[in-house]
Amino acid sequence: MISSLRKTRIIATLGPVSETPERLREMMQAGVNIFRLNMSHANHDSVRNLVPTIRGIAEELGLIIGILMDTQGPAVRTGDLPIKFELKVGDILEFTVRGAKSQEVYSVNVNYDGLIDDISKGDVMLVDNGVLHLKVLNKENNRIRCEVLTPGPLGSRRHINLPGVRVNLPPLTEKDIADVALGCELGVDFIALSFCREASDIHEMQRVIATHHGTARVIAKIEDQCAVKCIEEIIEATDAVMIARGDLGIECPMEELPIIQRRIMKKAIQLGRPVIVATHLLESMIENPVPTRAEITDVANAVFEQADAIMLSGETTVGKYPLECIRVMDRVARRIERSGYAPYAKQTVLENDQEKTTRAGVSLANSLPHSGLIVFTSHGVMADYASQLRPQTAPVFAITSQAEVARRLILNWGTHPIVTSKRKGMEQILSEVEEILLKNSLMEKGDSLVILSDLEEGEKNVDSIELRKI
Repeated sequence: MISSLRKTRIIATLGPVSETPERLREMMQAGVNIFRLNMSHANHDSVRNLVPTIRGIAEELGLIIGILMDTQGPAVRTGDLPIKFELKVGDILEFTVRGAKSQEVYSVNVNYDGLIDDISKGDVMLVDNGVLHLKVLNKENNRIRCEVLTPGPLGSRRHINLPGVRVNLPPLTEKDIADVALGCELGVDFIALSFCREASDIHEMQRVIATHHGTARVIAKIEDQCAVKCIEEIIEATDAVMIARGDLGIECPMEELPIIQRRIMKKAIQLGRPVIVATHLLESMIENPVPTRAEITDVANAVFEQADAIMLSGETTVGKYPLECIRVMDRVARRIERSGYAPYAKQTVLENDQEKTTRAGVSLANSLPHSGLIVFTSHGVMADYASQLRPQTAPVFAITSQAEVARRLILNWGTHPIVTSKRKGMEQILSEVEEILLKNSLMEKGDSLVILSDLEEGEKNVDSIELRKI
């Protein structure tokens, strides 16, 4: 059974309200395509239990479900405090590193010793998702003296954003590397690189995955100004992109965020990289059973711009209405997909013969009413190309004999993977696929099928296009 013909994928983050087998099953049935494991909070024992549980339930339901491991990344955070500080405008707060001691009433240590080298007098520091704004007055003896510009509480282990400041942290921490090793061991399908700043960070993640014999696709999380400045190089280097609007919206001027989001979407689609829109999509539903109308418009805009996936974070980790959030996303996505799209795929760059062959197949499907694209693919490459070209109406059915390839393809816009036996011939597989499509009311007798293939025949790779009726 294929979950649906919704083209836009839904990613749900797992947490305390969503990790039970019963809730996982309900979320899959409601429309989740990929589950996200947030390694900022998850531990190895829980991940070892969750991954096989997800795989088992998905197999029982006959669904292709991907698993995304999201690394914590080299975040700059405050240390522990015995009690919260209630800071007022004009208060002085000192950040200390390397064991320095402060004589100020308000002071807290920071987990990154190099902060004092990277920061400069006059820089603005944003703490706790931008709630607190501070201006650096001076720095000396491993102490950074700041003036509070906006009032608010400061608790333990709060994230620090440094807009426009180049932070000389490594792309992966020791914890990240240990988490990636676990992900490779368990066979997760995607690994997200938090706070990606440049293309070399992607190469380092790919190297670590290869070292641990993993096959996961790398997702570059765009979260700061450094990444925005290098966005084209990052998109070219990575397998997929996540527009992580939480930190990105803090790091960049708020009025620039929609422009940055659109720019990343356009470039990712043109270069054939799946793109995920994340953070605050249905934030109000953490507490409320219905979304705001502005949130509906936000989700609709992401779908209209043909994002491959839209992602839920706090809504499905600690929220009161996780299933309702998934149903809202599903409902909005289905409706917007029927209303038309932004024309970003028309500017897709075709670089090789296989991409051009795929374009010919997609054009043929676009010209035929009631048609579907069947893509036979060994490694998912031709299916990637078909998704990149965003067929107007024809769904893409990616046929593969490898479950891991099918799970990686589940992120792709408009792509519905089907796993078949490797031992059967193409005609047998086609008959089996037609039965599946008819049985699940995904296609009807008399509909057209445009069949694309990049399968190996002997020592050759043969690309072909065929047209037939069901």
